[in-house]
Amino acid sequence: MQLLIGLLLAFTIAAFLGLGGTWLASVHGFVFGGVTIGAWTAWPKTGTTAIDPYARAVIARSGELPLVSGDGIAFRAGADDSGHPLDGRCDVTISGTTPQARFWTLTLYDKKGNLVPNVIGRYGFTSLEVVRKSDGSFTITAAPRARPGNWLPTGGIEQYVMILRLYDTAVGVATGALGETPMPAIQRGACP
Repeated sequence: MQLLIGLLLAFTIAAFLGLGGTWLASVHGFVFGGVTIGAWTAWPKTGTTAIDPYARAVIARSGELPLVSGDGIAFRAGADDSGHPLDGRCDVTISGTTPQARFWTLTLYDKKGNLVPNVIGRYGFTSLEVVRKSDGSFTITAAPRARPGNWLPTGGIEQYVMILRLYDTAVGVATGALGETPMPAIQRGACP
């Protein structure tokens, strides 16, 4: 009888840990295989057959369609370069250049994965519409109030994330090349 109780207890603990770990991973995002450059993190294997089971659970839960490795790669930033969470009540500048890509988009999302609501209906920038400096670099300001130049309204939301998607790029084809990729800097500015 003790053997049966011991086996039931072991199976219960194993099921709790396995299912709990899967739930935790699927709720809090991708766990394994991330490559971080500054404040940006990408998971280059999410659009391939080498995807890990936890990333599959995240995708199944969110319903999002990941970029396949031949189409491009998506980088996520939930904090600035100093590690402060992105706060919609503060000014945040995204500046520099992006890796070589035929096309890119930078979009703001809330913590649930929805577009950040704002009064002017601007949710991001593309490589075709961003105003650049003479050297090809750009500066985008994410802020609750209007700013001159490339302004992304945050609507004063408490926390948000940025997704930078690079389309038709060599970045991500070889994971080893990601570490040397130049990415835009994310700097926190004035906060109330």
